[in-house]
Amino acid sequence: MTKRDLAHFKHLLETKRTVILKDLGTLQSQSMQITAAASSGDLTYSDHMPDLGSATMEREKAFLFASRDGAYLDQIDAALARIKNRSFGVCRVCQSPIPKERLEAVPTTKICVPCKERENENTTR
Repeated sequence: MTKRDLAHFKHLLETKRTVILKDLGTLQSQSMQITAAASSGDLTYSDHMPDLGSATMEREKAFLFASRDGAYLDQIDAALARIKNRSFGVCRVCQSPIPKERLEAVPTTKICVPCKERENENTTR
């Protein structure tokens, strides 16, 4: 992979990283608002039980989104580390170059499509 390609994918991953960090900040602030309302008693002793259920559901949804975003952030950081050590774009299974089209679609991937398909076949059996 050329230096130009690596620079392109580094920029792409850093942009995605910035978006994820912003999303995590938004989720954290929303979660803090819901938690503050619950701890102040605004929701805990509500006369309207659906309000309590909605707040709980929103808290759980925020937690799931934050977990998903945190896992994706780890994948982005690992991909950036592979760019730094110049192993980015090489399949971890067959050691072949991963096509740029696949890296554009899934820039955090560590595996080429044929190896991924074989991996999926083995796990579905």
